[in-house]
Amino acid sequence: MKRRLVVAAALILLTATASVPLDLSLPPRIVQLAYEIERYGIAYSWGGGHAEEPGPSKGTCRGYRGRIKPCPAARTRGLDCSGLARWVYALAHGRDVLGPGNTDAHVRKMRRVKSPKPGDLAFFGKITKKTVKTHHVGIYLGNGTMMNAPETGAIVRVDDIAEKKDFAGFYRYRPPRTAR
Repeated sequence: MKRRLVVAAALILLTATASVPLDLSLPPRIVQLAYEIERYGIAYSWGGGHAEEPGPSKGTCRGYRGRIKPCPAARTRGLDCSGLARWVYALAHGRDVLGPGNTDAHVRKMRRVKSPKPGDLAFFGKITKKTVKTHHVGIYLGNGTMMNAPETGAIVRVDDIAEKKDFAGFYRYRPPRTAR
């Protein structure tokens, strides 16, 4: 099973990059990768995508509050919302830039933007100068839509951002500064 996922990830990367012009910038590549992942019908799994390496993985029932009982995450290979963002960004950047953390950890690696571009992340929850308490993230596709790993029982899909409550803002990846 793990071998099949590695092959699927390689196929996604190859098909997503085979026709990409060499000068294609990261945001359009992020969007293209998100659409490629959607085509595979990957399931939502609470905690999925947070194994050592980014990509679909079995989830966890720790902290699960979903409507499907008993919790199916420990037997479901898939992605949760931050696992989806992590995997797409890792494929686009060529390395795991967001890391295995949740939405709170990921938003701390980003900077808020007023004018979003496709490929930015849309976070939900509450973000102030003093606190970060997010509960969801999607990949902004443009025109008010996002690639979304929405909830247990669903698959990765395109959703309208306005349909999700508690929008906190758009954020763009901010590479760490290197010491000089």
